[in-house]
Amino acid sequence: MTLFQRQHAIAVITLDHPPVNSLSHALRQRIVEAVAAAQADAQIKGIVLVGNDKAFSAGADVTEMGTPKQLALPILPEVLARLESCSKPVVAAIAGVALGGGLEVALSCHARVALEGARVGLPEISLGLIPGSGGTQRLPRLVGVATGLDMILSGQPRSARQLADSGLFERVVAVDLVDAACAVALQLADAAALPRTRDRALDADLVRSHVEAARAKLNARQRLQPAYAAVLDAVAATALPFDQGLAKERELFLGLVPSRQARALRYQFKVEREAVKLPASIQGQSRPVRTIAVIGAGTMGTGIAISAIDAGLRVVLLEQDAAALERGRQRVADHYNGRADAGKIKHAVAEASLARLQPTLEWSDLALADLVIEAVFEDLAVKQEVFRKVDAHARPGAVLATNTSYLDIDAVAAVVSRPQDLLGLHFFSPANVMKLLEVVRGAQTSADVLATGMELGRTLKKLPVLCGNAFGFIGNRIYNAYRRHCEFMLEDGAWPEDVDRALTGMGFAMGPFAVADLSGLDIAWRMRKAQAATRDPRERYVAILDQLCEQGRLGRKAGAGYYSYTDGKQSAASDETVRAIIEQASAARGIVRQPLTPEQIQRRALLAMVNEAALLLAEGVAQRASDIDVVLVQGYGFPRWEGGPVFWAQQQDRAQLEQDIKGLATVVGHGFRQGDLALLLG
Repeated sequence: MTLFQRQHAIAVITLDHPPVNSLSHALRQRIVEAVAAAQADAQIKGIVLVGNDKAFSAGADVTEMGTPKQLALPILPEVLARLESCSKPVVAAIAGVALGGGLEVALSCHARVALEGARVGLPEISLGLIPGSGGTQRLPRLVGVATGLDMILSGQPRSARQLADSGLFERVVAVDLVDAACAVALQLADAAALPRTRDRALDADLVRSHVEAARAKLNARQRLQPAYAAVLDAVAATALPFDQGLAKERELFLGLVPSRQARALRYQFKVEREAVKLPASIQGQSRPVRTIAVIGAGTMGTGIAISAIDAGLRVVLLEQDAAALERGRQRVADHYNGRADAGKIKHAVAEASLARLQPTLEWSDLALADLVIEAVFEDLAVKQEVFRKVDAHARPGAVLATNTSYLDIDAVAAVVSRPQDLLGLHFFSPANVMKLLEVVRGAQTSADVLATGMELGRTLKKLPVLCGNAFGFIGNRIYNAYRRHCEFMLEDGAWPEDVDRALTGMGFAMGPFAVADLSGLDIAWRMRKAQAATRDPRERYVAILDQLCEQGRLGRKAGAGYYSYTDGKQSAASDETVRAIIEQASAARGIVRQPLTPEQIQRRALLAMVNEAALLLAEGVAQRASDIDVVLVQGYGFPRWEGGPVFWAQQQDRAQLEQDIKGLATVVGHGFRQGDLALLLG
């Protein structure tokens, strides 16, 4: 095997582990062997490490995590020590991405050269970890403590162009990457001593000042994740001699690896990649989609349109009247022009994006589309009327999609002549921001249409999750069970702020009552009134929300809901009006109110989610238990570092969990259905 190629008396070592040069055991061995061979060759003056156009190296090989290969020698810190101690200059030539361990490899080299568009970063924080092979020690020494902290805490990659003057790179070039790197290596070969990042000293007072400032800026959700404090402790160790700082970093890294939060984040990383795949039982080839039609130019419709335009698709935007269409067109135009004015995209890109939008009032223009998405009012009769027209105008073979949150897909499909072409695509608002996409399978939806829906989700850079056709699908079905149980806790003795604080205290983005106020209580009230005729009077029903709406307390938009709002700012606690309504509800049910601790609130809310998850899995609404966790994390603010309700359940004592689930029956009363926990826990 050829270990390197010669170029200008330079050994060019190519990292070769497609597609992204993840640092497998085999690649680590190859680097060490090739560097040793180049060092022993008297005709070689320097060494260049280079990857491919896609990646220098994207970091650790996730397929080896938890296997003996992960810790097989040489482990990454040993590889980096060999590079740093090499007697001949080693230069990293970076194209594509250098992430995590890949960037740590580059940091241990004597110099770095990058293409302008290359992207570098240390994303370990997203897995509940810190860089474990010198990243926290070397990066701040090169780019400064402030920039280093920002990169490590954010986990977000930056372009070489952005970092051109940071001290990270000797050169940032537009072309001829390897030639530029060879030139740097030859220049260093004539130097009296090789530059090593470890030899750079940082001012201890400056390090302390930046670390303390960053620690003070951590938000509540970051403080719940031990990796953030560990990053700060590791960077603080840059004030120590290098080897002591390196040992401190490794100690912190190894302490985080088995933590619940890191395990949950690794789990989410894995199951998100599984969720986007159709089960093996569904075999279908996706249909090509180049043009989509969006019916409805409101907030949801224009959000979907922007997502499609961003993905390079053409969009036909259909509305029923000129004024509504113009408002929608302007909303899309404002989005792209605003991004251009803010310098986030070039004005030419904004113009090209808007050129892919075709606003229209003509139903006949639907014939241009490969896929038609309806995004109109959440009412079955309205959607059925829309699809009668869609059926008449969409071309044969076009995929038909309804963007509904709750409604029966089969009832919509019943009004078209081609139900096999119809599916649900439940986008989350704002559609151009939220990553989750529930792909809903109707009774007659064909396999190729499902494949098209999943592929469209990936094209739009979303996380598509397959769902069965049931009220609320996965996300809203579980959220309804969660919200309903939180309402029970109001009657039992908690105030809205008690519930919201307990749940945000464990990491939820918002509590259920703050969410309800933000969404508008009248939305849920309207749905409750529509369901009143079919509701079993024996079931426990909490009428607090109804009474708030009857008093005009419709949420944030009305200035009052569960909370009151002054100049848009939410009150810290519920007021006397809300508390009186809650106390009356408790008294009407004969409940003697008892305060609930944050821990009791958290556990009861999670138990309700877990039980509903088991029911969903038994009914086939979710294909995998882990899909439920993906939906709750991506669409409903469940703390990612807790993994999701299924992951949470799997961490609990099984006997206690089963006993507590049985206890839900007493709280819920008539109609309670207990899920089979074995489906979740195995």
